[in-house]
Amino acid sequence: MSAMRTEDAADGKSTANGGGVVCEERGVTVLRPTDLSEMLAAGTKEVHEKAENTEFVKDFLRGRIRKELFKLGHVALFFTYSAMEEQIERNKEHPHLAALYFPHELHRRDALARDLQYFYSEGWQNQISVSPATQRYVERIQQIGQDEPALLVAHAYTRYMGDLSGGQVLRKVAQRAMKLPPTGEGLNFYQFDGIHSAKAFKQLYRSRMNELELDTHTKQKIVEEAILAFQFNMEIFGELEEVGKTLQDDVLDAAPAHGEMQGDISQCPYYAAKMAASDGSSYICRVAMTVLKNPSGQVLLAAWIAALAGLAAWYLM
Repeated sequence: MSAMRTEDAADGKSTANGGGVVCEERGVTVLRPTDLSEMLAAGTKEVHEKAENTEFVKDFLRGRIRKELFKLGHVALFFTYSAMEEQIERNKEHPHLAALYFPHELHRRDALARDLQYFYSEGWQNQISVSPATQRYVERIQQIGQDEPALLVAHAYTRYMGDLSGGQVLRKVAQRAMKLPPTGEGLNFYQFDGIHSAKAFKQLYRSRMNELELDTHTKQKIVEEAILAFQFNMEIFGELEEVGKTLQDDVLDAAPAHGEMQGDISQCPYYAAKMAASDGSSYICRVAMTVLKNPSGQVLLAAWIAALAGLAAWYLM
């Protein structure tokens, strides 16, 4: 493996929204193994893959979504982001957080509140409650916000970078599956109006992380905290899976249509990277059944069979 990794910079510069620079060589940003962004990517790889392969996430990416579970997932996110953004706001002048303070661009609490109002209507605050797994997540965020604010970098990185990447694909899947309005109601969480280029902003955010004056010990603690963040998210997924077993089978199957996938799903903390390999045959069967239900598909199939029969007859002559 190479001792360093490179990442193309947008327009030859590692800047966005007036941001800074890591290190550039002829328009290419050079990333070193000791950079915090690289340590986080390497250190969370194993737990990342585990999160990708939870049943809840795999079902979501297939477009098999129970609306009730989607709503409960948004409730968990609301409490999580409320706690995280409260602590970020409280520590916004901390030397290890000030450079990563982007409330207009990133904060999700208000967007989630609008989504919950859409799903639960007026008085939604009185209809939701924090689950045990979410409560543990919230308590951890509150604890480090008071005792070790630098560790908030791990939670912000894990959540926001995922939201800007694979989260954009999840928005398309959810919109199709639940037939939500094209105007975005119920999906404000995935909409970042203050960011014009997600790719450029992510480069900026990583460059700002790598410029933080952190010793090796603190960097390693941030990596360990990011692993813990993934584990908290998996616990919430597990809770949702258990709730799903008690619900009626109201699954809405609407995987995204070809050409509608936008966003870098490979960077999503919860993307099932091996889904194609493990579920390829069932996907082919679903596509075949969809074709057979369509009259034009039936005509094409009949024509294909006729062509094969003609070819076989010619071969046997």
